[in-house]
Amino acid sequence: MPTISSNSLNTAAQKYRKELLIMAVLGLANTLQHMTLRTGVRYKETVGELTGPVELMPYTGLLENEGYEEDGMTVDGRDLETFLGQAVKLFDPNTLVSSLYGAAVTKGSGLENIEFNKAVLTLMMRKISGGLNKSIFNATRNAAGKTTGTLFNGLDTITTADITAAKIAVAKNNLYEFTEAITANNAVDNLKAVYRACSDELKSEMTKMVLPQALYDAYTDDYQQTVGATPYNREFKKTFLEGSDRRCELVPLVGKKAAPYLQITTKENMLVGVNQVGEEEKIEVRRGDNPFKLQFVTTMFFGTQFESISAERLMVGKFFAG
Repeated sequence: MPTISSNSLNTAAQKYRKELLIMAVLGLANTLQHMTLRTGVRYKETVGELTGPVELMPYTGLLENEGYEEDGMTVDGRDLETFLGQAVKLFDPNTLVSSLYGAAVTKGSGLENIEFNKAVLTLMMRKISGGLNKSIFNATRNAAGKTTGTLFNGLDTITTADITAAKIAVAKNNLYEFTEAITANNAVDNLKAVYRACSDELKSEMTKMVLPQALYDAYTDDYQQTVGATPYNREFKKTFLEGSDRRCELVPLVGKKAAPYLQITTKENMLVGVNQVGEEEKIEVRRGDNPFKLQFVTTMFFGTQFESISAERLMVGKFFAG
């Protein structure tokens, strides 16, 4: 059976540092397939879009003529901010030996020391990714916090701040306010209504409606009883919103549980920032004061942002609060 110690684990941590750091990101696969990952983001990176007219007009051969537009171009910048987080965990390596090594034996293969130590560290990083996945929408930055949910600002938290600042508003056509609680009796009509309220530019894109699992379930139940056994209603699972011409994918995510909003936007507009390359990000295993336990330590950057909140790129559906 492989031996495990602080030295052997730390050796594996240094050898597989890059692979292990990205393991925490890969653990977000179910969520990240609907978003855009930005690497190399250390603290802040300005993102956004260029706004203002650039008109193609009839050729005159002149650089300037009446009506020539000299300015009006602006960059609506938004900060993709990542925060340096840490995880410090005491663990008893002996409690992992039987389960990890036993599983390998069952599969008909043994584990070398270095492989076993890598498996232990991979397990730790997957635990970290689970916390990130649950917090990716509702996290609220609190430098004095002790949980993943206080490391960074999630996408719903950012949405709330933009609504408070009137950057997302009904008047700007990037906010839709539901006027009733959504149930299995009205979900189809309500979700179609918020989609139809989107700008023509947004509806012309391949979009994702990111919503809680409970709301998705209500939609499928309502759809089944509303449409019934029509020839084209052949499966219970609904991937795209009815009436969107298969342009709006319904995306229920774990992190949207109990969320106050749904968002309709593109994969390119929902950003997840990580670093993965800086010396600040590390993985270490060392022996602490407890003679029976080892200390797992890692640091990494993480953050989220919308590249744009313009009506052409985003629609927020605010749930009825009663």
